[in-house]
Amino acid sequence: MPKSMTGYGKSRLESEAFTQVWEVRAVNSRFLDLKWRLPLFLRPSETALERVVREAVARGRLEIHLEFSPKRVDMWKATLNTGLAGAMLDELTAFAASRNVAFTPDLGRMLGISHLWQEDAVDPDPDLFATLTEGLRQALIDFNDARSREGRNLADDLLTRLGRLSTWQAAIKAGAPAIVAERTEQLVARITALLEKVGVEPTQERLLQETAILADKLDVSEEMTRLTGHLARLEGLLREGGEIGKKLDFLIQEAFREINTCGNKAQNLDISRLVVDFKAELEKCREQVQNLE
Repeated sequence: MPKSMTGYGKSRLESEAFTQVWEVRAVNSRFLDLKWRLPLFLRPSETALERVVREAVARGRLEIHLEFSPKRVDMWKATLNTGLAGAMLDELTAFAASRNVAFTPDLGRMLGISHLWQEDAVDPDPDLFATLTEGLRQALIDFNDARSREGRNLADDLLTRLGRLSTWQAAIKAGAPAIVAERTEQLVARITALLEKVGVEPTQERLLQETAILADKLDVSEEMTRLTGHLARLEGLLREGGEIGKKLDFLIQEAFREINTCGNKAQNLDISRLVVDFKAELEKCREQVQNLE
């Protein structure tokens, strides 16, 4: 079965050294578009992590977030912005001197000024990247399980809609010959009446020529054959699964083209109603297909 492009996945791995929590969210997109929210120390590894994602996902706009929490004190590194801290102290010293106020800096207060500090994690072991990659893979497995469940629901809905389309297509195909016969009789009667009105006797050859031209204009057999093939191919792809979203979208466009031609050719109220219903249902199929990978 196909996969949906929307979904959510999560993994949590905990060790003595650190805890990692990965979250993966996705919405529709024509291509694979990744948005990372990673700790600073891992950002240079985005390219390598992207290869891991591409092994599991083909299309969609993904937001991937890692919450990395070291447990040991020696795994944290804090850097003081000494330039900004020094400038602040110099400014306060100068201000106190201008007011003749004794000033003794309380350096401990700087611990509470968050923008003076930059926190980062020190690599806990040489195998950190491999461990984090495993966490990402588990989140992607959970993500793909959710997409598969949604994909099955979408596929079932589309197969039901294709069943309706096939029924309407069969009704159009069955009704088309009667329309040709009816319009041919009307044409013969009209031509005969017009020629008799001016005193000219219609010839069989002339009538056959006119009716043949009309029958060719009203014939939808080729469109019906191609439409049958498109519907069968759509059903086959849905049952096969895989990365089929773009193929389904293209086939639906082709089906629209064929049913439009049928509607233009078969100038009949009953057929027109079937064509309108067919196109409305096909549009719903197109909307659903936009959600498939």
